[in-house]
This record gives sequence, C-alpha cells and structure tokens, in this order.
Amino acid sequence: MTTLLTASAAKETLALAGVVVLDVDSTVCTDEGIDKLAEHCGVGEDVKAWTMKAMGGNVTFQESFEARLNIINPTIEQVEDIVREGPSLTPGVKEFVAALMAKGVYVYLVSGGVRRLIDPVASALGIPSENIFSNVLHFTKEGKFSHFDDTQPTSRTGGKTKVMEHLKNTHGKDTIVAMIGDGVTDMEAKPPADLFIGFGGNVVRDKVW
Repeated sequence: MTTLLTASAAKETLALAGVVVLDVDSTVCTDEGIDKLAEHCGVGEDVKAWTMKAMGGNVTFQESFEARLNIINPTIEQVEDIVREGPSLTPGVKEFVAALMAKGVYVYLVSGGVRRLIDPVASALGIPSENIFSNVLHFTKEGKFSHFDDTQPTSRTGGKTKVMEHLKNTHGKDTIVAMIGDGVTDMEAKPPADLFIGFGGNVVRDKVW
C-alpha cells in the first residue's frame, strides 16, 4: 500500500536516505534522450507518441522501446552525434547531486534510455559509471543498429523495481532507498524503494500526479 507524504515529510525521509536513485529523462535532464535521437534521425513525431504511451503506463515498456528503436533505426554515428551535443541538465540537479555525495549518499542513475546517451550525464554529475542502470544498444560492424540487450532489467516493465531490489540487497535492507523520477515506471519502484518522489519540473504525467 502506498502512503502519500506531505512535502515536508518527504524531505525529512529523503534526508535519511543512504541511497538516492534518479531517473534521467525529463528528471535529471530536461528532455527525453530517445526523442532527441529520433529528431536527429528525422522521425521525431512518430517516436514521441510512443514515448508518451510508455511514460504514461499505457503500454509495456519493452513494447514501446522496441517500437521506438525500430522506427529510429539509428546508426552508431547518429548516436555519437547526440553524445557530442552534451546533456541538457535540469537546473539545480548538479548541485543537488553534489550535496548528496558530500553527505556520503550513494547516487545512482536508472533509466529506460540508451546507455551511451547517459554516460555523459553521469560524467557531468560526477556519478561513477558503475552506478548507471540503463539499456545497451548493439550495432553491426557497419555501424547499423542491430538490437538492444534485453537481459538488462531496464529493458522491460518492472525493471526499475528489480534495480531497487538489487540496491536494497547491496546496501542492506535497513538502508533507506529513495527513487526520484517523473514516470510511472519510477513510481512503481516503490516498494521496494522506501520513498518515491514524483518530479514534475520538466513534464507532468497524469498517472504520477
């Protein structure tokens, strides 16, 4: 059963957290990485509709992710084009992460997005690469998209819940784990996360708010 907390109570619980897990797209970053890649590949509107379905919880994540990648069909060079642009960080997130780390809090990034697009985000925030959970794309030797790694927990619905279970086991059941994000998949990570904070600074999802 989910208990709704006041903003002050949520802030107090967050202050006790030993682990803070951040969603990336539309939370840590102002945009959706896969939508940005789609725009670059000339199929932005087609893909954006699928992203809204996925974030709103209207289709399974794996169905949406596969459909979007098949529409985009990116080359490795097109992915690298987006990497070279650099991440669009949400104002204040860099300071927020720095403050958490200064307190000794473990900070992780978990995302249904593309790992190669998230690596620069982690680097900009000073988050170790081993603290990233996201999806890996595979390409042919010619640099064409082949498939995504469906063994990654974030490649399917319920994946973020699996990540939370892993972090609870890694850091100890008594460690408070907080999840912060804008989407339904973030909200569904509690439990096993002890706290979920819905972030609406970039976009508001009806099922989350």
